[in-house]
Amino acid sequence: MKGPGSAPATDAQADGQGERVQKVLAQAGLGSRRSCEQLVASGRVHVNGEPAILGRRVDPRVDRVEVDGVPIGVRPGLVYYLLNKPPGVVSTASDPEGRLTVTAMVPAAPQVYPVGRLDAGSEGLLLLTNDGDLTFRLTHPSFGVEKEYLVSVDGRPAPGALRALRDGVRLDDGVTAPAKVSQPEPSLLRITIHEGRKRQVRRMCEAVGHPVTRLVRTRIGPLRDPALQPGEWRELTTSEVRQLEKSAGSRPGRKAKARRARDV
Repeated sequence: MKGPGSAPATDAQADGQGERVQKVLAQAGLGSRRSCEQLVASGRVHVNGEPAILGRRVDPRVDRVEVDGVPIGVRPGLVYYLLNKPPGVVSTASDPEGRLTVTAMVPAAPQVYPVGRLDAGSEGLLLLTNDGDLTFRLTHPSFGVEKEYLVSVDGRPAPGALRALRDGVRLDDGVTAPAKVSQPEPSLLRITIHEGRKRQVRRMCEAVGHPVTRLVRTRIGPLRDPALQPGEWRELTTSEVRQLEKSAGSRPGRKAKARRARDV
């Protein structure tokens, strides 16, 4: 008989296998073992939707562990690469035309996939991972994860054009959500969006009469890295993965359908 507040046992819990939840949290970079014990004791940790208790055993391969409603990436074998994509490289795992792909620029094993896309002519930060759950939450518009771009355009956008970009632009697939827009230089815009429509930033700028001449993604959620040169990649730190998880929030209801972010 389980006492009040006890969570239903998973296989790992029932047979005494797996790791204690506070140890798993510490390994995921949530703090010292002691501070992770305090997280559990304060009721901020859930396993498979149920409040965790100290000593609860979990199997990171199958159990969903959340802190304050945010899943933590504790499953073994997950990798996260941040790539500064140069122009001319395509954001796919393979290309029938034989062009260089982003997956060819990072280690071949384990197999990873780009999170969203940058079209061939665009540059900048691109995340590649084998974490399907995080990919879903970073690309689905319901989670509102921001992507920031530095955009060179033809001409000098007037205040009216900037206002249109901020309020929403009517495209052939509907009106865009409000964007954050600033103008560091007369022909240079900093645009932040959270949607993932095909070639969205380029189409927005064309719609207000200022076609894009160069587009560079400078931020994905909390991730920036001005020191990462074109063609270079690196692994994310545990802290950066946690920041991404937090920015993406929790999974939406079952009725929400995934919509893959396409070429920006």
